[in-house]
Amino acid sequence: MKMKKYLAEFLGTFMLVFLGTGTVVVAKGGTLTIGLAFGLAITIMAYAVGGISGGNFNPGVSIAMMINKRLEVKDGIFYIIAQALGSIVASAILYVYVHALELPNDGFGQTDFPNITAAQAFGVETLITFLFVFVILMVTSEKYGNAQMAPVAIGITLAFLIIVALNLTGGSLNAARSLGPAIFAGGSALSHYWVYLLAPTLGAVIAAFVAKFMGSEEK
Repeated sequence: MKMKKYLAEFLGTFMLVFLGTGTVVVAKGGTLTIGLAFGLAITIMAYAVGGISGGNFNPGVSIAMMINKRLEVKDGIFYIIAQALGSIVASAILYVYVHALELPNDGFGQTDFPNITAAQAFGVETLITFLFVFVILMVTSEKYGNAQMAPVAIGITLAFLIIVALNLTGGSLNAARSLGPAIFAGGSALSHYWVYLLAPTLGAVIAAFVAKFMGSEEK
Protein backbone atom coordinates (compact mmCIF):
# COMPACT_ATOMS: atom_id res chain seq x y z
CA MET A 1 0.00 0.00 0.00
CA LYS A 2 2.88 2.38 0.78
CA MET A 3 4.37 1.88 -2.68
CA LYS A 4 1.01 2.77 -4.24
CA LYS A 5 1.11 6.08 -2.39
CA TYR A 6 4.62 6.86 -3.54
CA LEU A 7 3.82 5.86 -7.12
CA ALA A 8 0.74 8.09 -7.02
CA GLU A 9 2.94 11.04 -6.00
CA PHE A 10 5.43 10.20 -8.73
CA LEU A 11 2.70 10.03 -11.38
CA GLY A 12 0.97 13.19 -10.21
CA THR A 13 4.16 15.23 -10.30
CA PHE A 14 5.14 13.65 -13.61
CA MET A 15 1.83 14.75 -15.14
CA LEU A 16 2.19 18.25 -13.70
CA VAL A 17 5.65 18.75 -15.21
CA PHE A 18 5.00 16.91 -18.46
CA LEU A 19 1.76 18.74 -19.27
CA GLY A 20 2.79 22.09 -17.82
CA THR A 21 6.27 22.40 -19.23
CA GLY A 22 5.24 20.60 -22.41
CA THR A 23 2.66 23.32 -22.96
CA VAL A 24 5.38 25.93 -22.56
CA VAL A 25 7.99 24.27 -24.78
CA VAL A 26 6.25 22.07 -27.34
CA ALA A 27 2.86 23.76 -27.68
CA LYS A 28 4.30 27.24 -27.10
CA GLY A 29 1.18 28.25 -25.21
CA GLY A 30 0.34 31.73 -24.04
CA THR A 31 0.08 32.84 -20.41
CA LEU A 32 -3.53 31.69 -19.95
CA THR A 33 -2.87 28.34 -21.64
CA ILE A 34 0.21 27.68 -19.51
CA GLY A 35 -1.58 28.53 -16.28
CA LEU A 36 -4.51 26.30 -17.16
CA ALA A 37 -2.22 23.45 -18.22
CA PHE A 38 -0.59 23.34 -14.79
CA GLY A 39 -3.86 23.88 -12.97
CA LEU A 40 -5.79 21.24 -14.88
CA ALA A 41 -2.93 18.75 -14.53
CA ILE A 42 -3.24 19.06 -10.75
CA THR A 43 -7.02 18.74 -10.88
CA ILE A 44 -6.91 15.69 -13.15
CA MET A 45 -4.36 13.82 -11.05
CA ALA A 46 -6.04 14.78 -7.77
CA TYR A 47 -9.18 13.06 -9.02
CA ALA A 48 -7.18 10.16 -10.50
CA VAL A 49 -4.88 9.26 -7.60
CA GLY A 50 -5.68 11.72 -4.81
CA GLY A 51 -7.66 9.04 -3.04
CA ILE A 52 -4.51 6.91 -2.84
CA SER A 53 -1.89 9.39 -1.63
CA GLY A 54 -3.80 12.56 -0.84
CA GLY A 55 -2.56 14.18 -4.03
CA ASN A 56 0.28 16.36 -2.74
CA PHE A 57 2.44 16.47 -5.91
CA ASN A 58 4.47 19.23 -4.24
CA PRO A 59 7.15 19.07 -1.49
CA GLY A 60 5.74 22.21 0.11
CA VAL A 61 2.31 20.63 0.43
CA SER A 62 3.84 17.50 1.94
CA ILE A 63 5.82 19.59 4.44
CA ALA A 64 2.68 21.49 5.44
CA MET A 65 0.80 18.21 5.83
CA MET A 66 3.59 16.88 8.06
CA ILE A 67 3.57 20.02 10.20
CA ASN A 68 -0.20 19.73 10.69
CA LYS A 69 0.10 15.99 11.34
CA ARG A 70 -1.97 14.89 8.37
CA LEU A 71 1.03 13.01 6.97
CA GLU A 72 3.60 10.90 8.79
CA VAL A 73 7.16 12.22 8.51
CA LYS A 74 8.45 8.96 6.98
CA ASP A 75 5.76 9.00 4.32
CA GLY A 76 6.37 12.71 3.72
CA ILE A 77 10.06 12.12 3.03
CA PHE A 78 9.28 9.39 0.50
CA TYR A 79 6.57 11.58 -1.05
CA ILE A 80 9.14 14.31 -1.65
CA ILE A 81 11.59 11.84 -3.19
CA ALA A 82 8.84 10.49 -5.47
CA GLN A 83 7.85 14.02 -6.49
CA ALA A 84 11.43 14.93 -7.36
CA LEU A 85 11.81 11.77 -9.44
CA GLY A 86 8.53 12.45 -11.24
CA SER A 87 9.77 15.89 -12.25
CA ILE A 88 13.15 14.60 -13.41
CA VAL A 89 11.70 11.74 -15.47
CA ALA A 90 9.13 14.04 -17.10
CA SER A 91 11.88 16.48 -18.04
CA ALA A 92 14.05 13.65 -19.36
CA ILE A 93 11.27 12.56 -21.70
CA LEU A 94 10.69 16.16 -22.74
CA TYR A 95 14.44 16.37 -23.47
CA VAL A 96 14.00 13.79 -26.23
CA TYR A 97 11.31 15.83 -27.96
CA VAL A 98 13.06 19.15 -27.48
CA HIS A 99 15.94 17.75 -29.53
CA ALA A 100 13.66 15.97 -32.00
CA LEU A 101 12.00 19.30 -32.79
CA GLU A 102 15.37 21.07 -32.79
CA LEU A 103 14.23 23.49 -30.12
CA PRO A 104 16.71 25.51 -28.03
CA ASN A 105 18.76 23.40 -25.62
CA ASP A 106 17.67 25.55 -22.70
CA GLY A 107 13.96 25.24 -23.52
CA PHE A 108 12.52 23.04 -20.79
CA GLY A 109 9.88 25.31 -19.29
CA GLN A 110 12.34 26.09 -16.51
CA THR A 111 11.58 28.72 -13.91
CA ASP A 112 13.84 31.75 -13.64
CA PHE A 113 13.69 35.49 -12.90
CA PRO A 114 15.59 37.44 -15.57
CA ASN A 115 13.72 40.70 -14.95
CA ILE A 116 13.72 41.00 -11.14
CA THR A 117 16.19 40.50 -8.30
CA ALA A 118 16.66 37.28 -6.36
CA ALA A 119 15.16 38.92 -3.27
CA GLN A 120 12.07 39.99 -5.22
CA ALA A 121 11.76 36.52 -6.74
CA PHE A 122 12.08 34.96 -3.29
CA GLY A 123 9.26 37.18 -2.05
CA VAL A 124 7.00 36.33 -4.99
CA GLU A 125 7.50 32.58 -4.66
CA THR A 126 7.02 32.69 -0.88
CA LEU A 127 3.77 34.64 -1.24
CA ILE A 128 2.18 32.61 -4.03
CA THR A 129 3.13 29.30 -2.41
CA PHE A 130 1.69 30.50 0.89
CA LEU A 131 -1.60 31.35 -0.82
CA PHE A 132 -1.67 28.06 -2.73
CA VAL A 133 -0.91 25.81 0.25
CA PHE A 134 -3.29 27.76 2.49
CA VAL A 135 -6.11 27.12 0.02
CA ILE A 136 -5.20 23.42 -0.15
CA LEU A 137 -5.23 23.04 3.63
CA MET A 138 -8.58 24.80 3.97
CA VAL A 139 -10.46 23.11 1.11
CA THR A 140 -9.26 19.68 2.27
CA SER A 141 -9.96 20.28 5.96
CA GLU A 142 -12.43 18.01 7.71
CA LYS A 143 -14.48 20.89 9.09
CA TYR A 144 -14.42 23.46 6.29
CA GLY A 145 -13.44 21.47 3.22
CA ASN A 146 -15.35 19.96 0.33
CA ALA A 147 -13.85 16.67 -0.83
CA GLN A 148 -15.66 16.63 -4.16
CA MET A 149 -14.81 20.18 -5.20
CA ALA A 150 -11.36 20.48 -3.58
CA PRO A 151 -9.41 19.39 -6.70
CA VAL A 152 -11.22 22.00 -8.80
CA ALA A 153 -10.55 24.78 -6.29
CA ILE A 154 -6.90 23.74 -6.01
CA GLY A 155 -6.41 23.58 -9.78
CA ILE A 156 -8.04 26.96 -10.38
CA THR A 157 -5.95 28.54 -7.63
CA LEU A 158 -2.72 27.14 -9.07
CA ALA A 159 -3.65 28.24 -12.60
CA PHE A 160 -4.29 31.87 -11.68
CA LEU A 161 -1.33 32.18 -9.32
CA ILE A 162 0.90 30.97 -12.16
CA ILE A 163 -0.72 33.43 -14.57
CA VAL A 164 0.05 36.29 -12.17
CA ALA A 165 3.63 35.18 -11.48
CA LEU A 166 4.62 33.81 -14.89
CA ASN A 167 6.48 36.91 -16.06
CA LEU A 168 8.08 37.43 -12.65
CA THR A 169 9.46 34.04 -11.61
CA GLY A 170 7.87 31.54 -13.97
CA GLY A 171 5.35 30.73 -11.25
CA SER A 172 6.82 27.64 -9.65
CA LEU A 173 5.15 27.27 -6.21
CA ASN A 174 6.77 23.84 -6.16
CA ALA A 175 10.39 22.81 -5.57
CA ALA A 176 9.89 19.54 -7.44
CA ARG A 177 8.26 21.20 -10.46
CA SER A 178 11.35 23.41 -10.89
CA LEU A 179 13.92 20.68 -10.26
CA GLY A 180 13.69 18.57 -13.42
CA PRO A 181 13.60 21.48 -15.88
CA ALA A 182 16.49 23.21 -14.07
CA ILE A 183 18.66 20.09 -14.28
CA PHE A 184 18.18 19.75 -18.04
CA ALA A 185 18.21 23.46 -18.88
CA GLY A 186 21.23 24.25 -16.68
CA GLY A 187 22.54 27.81 -16.66
CA SER A 188 20.82 30.39 -14.48
CA ALA A 189 17.77 28.16 -13.97
CA LEU A 190 20.01 25.72 -12.12
CA SER A 191 22.11 28.31 -10.30
CA HIS A 192 18.90 30.08 -9.19
CA TYR A 193 17.23 26.85 -8.09
CA TRP A 194 17.89 27.70 -4.44
CA VAL A 195 15.12 30.32 -4.69
CA TYR A 196 12.66 27.69 -5.90
CA LEU A 197 13.74 25.29 -3.19
CA LEU A 198 13.70 27.63 -0.21
CA ALA A 199 10.94 30.17 -0.99
CA PRO A 200 8.13 27.64 -1.63
CA THR A 201 9.21 25.73 1.47
CA LEU A 202 8.98 28.89 3.58
CA GLY A 203 5.62 29.80 2.08
CA ALA A 204 4.28 26.32 2.81
CA VAL A 205 5.48 26.39 6.42
CA ILE A 206 3.78 29.74 7.01
CA ALA A 207 0.61 28.43 5.37
CA ALA A 208 0.57 25.39 7.67
CA PHE A 209 0.51 27.57 10.78
CA VAL A 210 -1.93 30.17 9.40
CA ALA A 211 -4.34 27.48 8.20
CA LYS A 212 -4.18 25.74 11.56
CA PHE A 213 -4.94 29.04 13.28
CA MET A 214 -7.93 29.46 10.94
CA GLY A 215 -9.23 26.02 11.93
CA SER A 216 -8.05 23.74 9.14
CA GLU A 217 -7.32 20.93 11.60
CA GLU A 218 -10.55 21.20 13.57
CA LYS A 219 -12.88 18.21 13.45
